[in-house]
This record gives sequence, structure tokens and C-alpha cells, in this order.
Amino acid sequence: MSVCGIVLAAGAGTRYGGPKALARDASGEPWIGRAVEALRRGGCAPILVALGASAAEARDLVPHDATPVIVPDWADGLSATLRATLAAAGGTEASAALLIPVDTPDLPAAVVARLAAGTEDGGADDAGADTAPDDSVLRRAVYDGAPGHPVVIGRRHWGDLAATLTGDRGAGAYLSAHGAERVECADLWDGADVDERVG
Repeated sequence: MSVCGIVLAAGAGTRYGGPKALARDASGEPWIGRAVEALRRGGCAPILVALGASAAEARDLVPHDATPVIVPDWADGLSATLRATLAAAGGTEASAALLIPVDTPDLPAAVVARLAAGTEDGGADDAGADTAPDDSVLRRAVYDGAPGHPVVIGRRHWGDLAATLTGDRGAGAYLSAHGAERVECADLWDGADVDERVG
């Protein structure tokens, strides 16, 4: 069993000024590529990338070792993206899904490994976690106690979570209601996402 990595990159990026799936860092590297690399180095396989707004353009930015998941109803909000990607993950052998938004380009692989393994050292070296969580796991990263990303959702929860999702709401309420394990990661990163374009 493995941990399926999921990059959530389907939104229109209204506050950012355009779809974040098309965003690049200062060196020109696509955020999608950075997200896939963090998931891969953190031990996730397979890796799915949810695309919606500007999907045709964004698809060209998805690395060859990841699979695009087109979300036709992406405009309905984050709930539609989560349902589509969890359904796609259902076609894999993964015991859990580790989800990140595309707008965390500085996410280190060490945070991914820690969440995937559920241990402070990540359970492995740079090649990724060597033990997959069981299918009942619920886990979320926190930064000085404040909830953030990644989150890990065991396969047993995928159907129940999908049934609760509406509009632009994500998995936060479900994780809280079901007592998700909180994994402190402030020693590795600040957990910041990028909501507004700089420059």
C-alpha cells in the first residue's frame, strides 16, 4: 500500500489574478512542478494533479511522473475538486491520500515525509517515507498549532468525506469532527501559502 499524492490546482485564482496552476516561481519553474517534486521526494506515489481553470494550458506543466485529473465542474468550488481527485485516487492501490494546494511552492519534501510517515523524522531519508499509513488515518500539519497543509486522509474516509463536501469548503470540518492527528511542522517550514501575486 502507498500514499497517493494529490495537488489541488483547479481553481481560478481570483485573488491571485489568474489560475495558480499556471504560476511560476522567480526562476520560471512552474508551481505544479515544485509541488509534484515535493510529493515525490516525500514518498508519495502515484501523484495526481487536479486541473480545472485553464486546464489545457496547465496540463503541459504537469511533470511526466504525475497524472492530470481534469475537474469539469471546478467552478463549483473546492468540493468538486476534492471529489474528483478522491474518485481518481480510488482507482489506485493507495491506502491514503496526502493533499496539498498548488499555492505552497516552498513546501519542503521533509514536511510531506513527516505527514506521510506520521513520525518526526519522516521515517525515511530524501527518497521518501518507507511505511504507508493504514486506511483509517486522518492527519494534518500544524504550524505553531495553526492548521495548514498537507493533510492525509485514509482510504476508509474518502467516500464519507466526499459526501459531506459542498461549495468551496475543503476537508477541514471533517478532519476536526473526526479528531485528526495534528502533526507539528513549524521546525521544518512556516506553512505559508501564496494568495496574491507579487510584482
